[in-house]
Parts: sequence; structure tokens; C-alpha cells
Amino acid sequence: MGKKMKAIIVGGSIAGVSCAHSLTLAGWDVLVLEKSSEPPARSPTGAGLGLDPQARTIIKSWLSHPHLLDETTLPLSIDQNQGTDSEKKVTRVLTRDESFDFRAAYWSDIHGLLFNALPESMFLWGHKFLSFTMSRGESTVKVKALVMETQETVEIHGDLLVAADGCLSSIRKTFLPNLKLRYSGYCAWRGVFDFSGDENSETVSGIKREYPDLGKCLYFDLARDTHSVFYELSNKKLNWIWYVNQPEPELKSNSVTLKVSQEMINKMHQEADTIWIPELARLMKETKEPFLNVIYDCDPLERISWGNVVLVGDAAHPTTPHGLRSTNMSVLDAEVLGKCLGECGPENLRLGLEEYQRIRLPVVSEQVLYARRLGRIKQGLDRDGVGLEQKHMPFFSGAPLV
Repeated sequence: MGKKMKAIIVGGSIAGVSCAHSLTLAGWDVLVLEKSSEPPARSPTGAGLGLDPQARTIIKSWLSHPHLLDETTLPLSIDQNQGTDSEKKVTRVLTRDESFDFRAAYWSDIHGLLFNALPESMFLWGHKFLSFTMSRGESTVKVKALVMETQETVEIHGDLLVAADGCLSSIRKTFLPNLKLRYSGYCAWRGVFDFSGDENSETVSGIKREYPDLGKCLYFDLARDTHSVFYELSNKKLNWIWYVNQPEPELKSNSVTLKVSQEMINKMHQEADTIWIPELARLMKETKEPFLNVIYDCDPLERISWGNVVLVGDAAHPTTPHGLRSTNMSVLDAEVLGKCLGECGPENLRLGLEEYQRIRLPVVSEQVLYARRLGRIKQGLDRDGVGLEQKHMPFFSGAPLV
């Protein structure tokens, strides 16, 4: 047996930890660089997500206690779109799919499950990626990182660089310096309402009356030129998202999450009263620390690997959230990457990366464009196009893995 190949993963979010699992199983040594000083706890910016059956099967295969995934998630067996009359403050069902087999999860719960199943020594927290260089024959890669605590620069050598550094990926920018993300035309207010110890409050009673299938239903409320998403998370939490058409805001940092003022929150509360039924508006107003995401995607890339550098997750395919794809695509990216590199072997790294690209690009390209169209329809930016139900998403029943 020769020396193990070493993969350097930039980004310790779900895409990064997923790749750490799949590459370890493929026989690689793995090191994950993350600029955050410590693993995320219950980050308010993480909020909720939906896991499809294929991603859940993959995640369970990585865990020594797979039952934990079901214990930390709630079923989403119903996908329901309903129209809101903002003047009369009533809703009516537009579509209802009772065979929707997703599960609702809190972002940090899924991250915690994946992270805790890996050795701590695999992670370098507080290390900010600076740059990389490939050797002349593209057989090795050298990464420079800034140690945030000491401000010293360190060099790390490996055989593969995995860019899991998000939709604003600096590694992707090295190869595609002129690539511009496409602003969707809207931002998303997000919040998680914690009702633990307050289950019998008027707010919770009213919400459960208007949304009787909470705990098993993914609700979409469509009003004029706007829509919201609403579902329950485990541990007595309610996750909501509200998409608002507006000019593109200026990003102040390398993040799509905006710093919001109390004035912005107050304005959002006033608009909620105008648009949504009173029960939903009240819940939005009583949610602590709502935050605002700027929604971007980009046209599908023609390639997602160069030499011994490969893109995964939002770095490979920035997408709007409307098809519940971001996390699911990241998990599948990781699984396919691991399987391709494992089957081709370390001596055929380039072939493995080409196979990963060949399998994943057609899938993620179709899903990104479908999510774009779905969002534009629900925001009133397009009048014709795809159906409202999630089941029309390309590869909804499963994407190829090998």
C-alpha cells in the first residue's frame, strides 16, 4: 500500500463536512480549513432546511448511529401551495401533494451530526483561506491560510483542493474571474420561532388553527408578487421564510446575509400586517433576531474542476432556495466525488474528477434553472412556466451517483 493521498477542503459548512466523510471512506487523508473560530452551535443564520430521501440515505451511510438523523428531523409528507387574499386575509389551497417524502431539519443539527462523526483533528478552525498554487504538473497543491488568532500565515500541502467555500467562492474566482452571480430580484427574510414552554400561547394556538398540518407539511403562501414558506422543525421551532422583491442591496462583507437594523425589522413587521393573514404576521413579529438573505444564483458552469482543484456545493452551483436543493445537492456532490475518486483510484485522480464533473453537471444545471423559474413565478416576476409543486423538480426521485 502506498502513502494515502491528502485532500484539503476549504469550508467547514455542510458541503465541506460531507466531503470529509465521502473522501475518508474513499481512502483519503482529509484536512478541513474553516475561518470560523469554532464549530457552529445553533447559528440563527442557519435556520431550516429540507432533506430529500436520497440525501438522507447518504447521510445515514456516513453515521455510526444513523437513527439520529430521524430523531433530529420532522417529516414533511405534504407539499401545499395556498393563495393569500391580502385584503380579506384568507387563504385557499392551490395545490396539495400528500406523497412528499422530505424531512425538515435545523441547519446546525445536521451540521452537528456530520461534524461529530468525524475526528476533531481533521479540522483547522480559525484558518482563513488566502491562496493556492498548483505544481507544474498539477499533481500537488499548496494552500496558504491565515491563522486568525495569531495572524501568522501557514502553508499546507496536499494532492487535491476541494472548494466548499460557498456561493461567493474565492477559489472559483481564480478560474472564473469574470463570473458574476445573478441577483434574483428579491431578498428573503428568515426566522425561527421558538415556542418551547409556550405551546398554549395565543400565537401558537392561532398558527396551529390556520396551519393544521404543521409537523408534516411544507406550506407555501402566495400573495401578490411575493410568497412565504412555513414549516415546523424539531424541538418546538417554526421556520419561516418571506421573499420580498427589491433592488439589489450592497453586500458589505463576503456573506449573502445582511446586517439588519431595527428600522428594517419594523418596516418588515408593518408589511407583514398588510400582506399576510394575522396569525402568520403575528408569528413573524414575535420572532427574535430575524435576518435577511440576498438571493443569488448563477448560470450553470461549463466545468467544476481544473487540474487537481474541484468545486462542490454552492461554490459549484449557486442556486435559489425554491427547490430545497442547496443542502441536498451538496450531499450528493460529496457522495459522487468520493465514489468517483474511490473507483478510479489515486493514480487516476484526473479521471475521477472528470467523472464527477460528467455525472453532476447535467443534474445540478437543470435543478438550478428550474429553481430559478419556480422562484420567479412565485414572486410574480414571470407569469408562465413550471408548476408550483416540488415534485416537478428535475431528478426529484433521485439523481445518478455513479
